[in-house]
Amino acid sequence: MKGMIFMAKGEGKLDQIKGNVKEAAGKAVDDKKAEHEGKADQLAGKAKDAVDSASKKTKDQIDNLSE
Repeated sequence: MKGMIFMAKGEGKLDQIKGNVKEAAGKAVDDKKAEHEGKADQLAGKAKDAVDSASKKTKDQIDNLSE
């Protein structure tokens, strides 16, 4: 389970980085579609990180109850 949480967090950060690059490239060549896709990728990455964080907190709470 811990490995899965780490992967999800890494995926979220990767999406955010990919989105930043795509947005910057879109701005550089005046491509509004690429800019918007970049922003969407960033939001998707943030959402993945939020879900990962909530999942980890929930797992920690369950583990604490089990002790």
